[in-house]
Amino acid sequence: MISTKKRESEIIVFPRTVFETADTKEDLEDWLLSQHPDFIKRMRKIKQDDTQGKGKDWASLKKELCIK
Repeated sequence: MISTKKRESEIIVFPRTVFETADTKEDLEDWLLSQHPDFIKRMRKIKQDDTQGKGKDWASLKKELCIK
């Protein structure tokens, strides 16, 4: 079933310095991602795994992600 309800518009707030210094849309996206609590939690876990020797080597990661 297709919903006919319109998606509510979202307001995103950037600090002025971030907005003024961003060169691209990707810069703004990177800043937003870096502020997201789930992303921060995931990066901390990955860093902890890496320092404990649980990280993956580059060759394995490339193979897993189908990167040449």
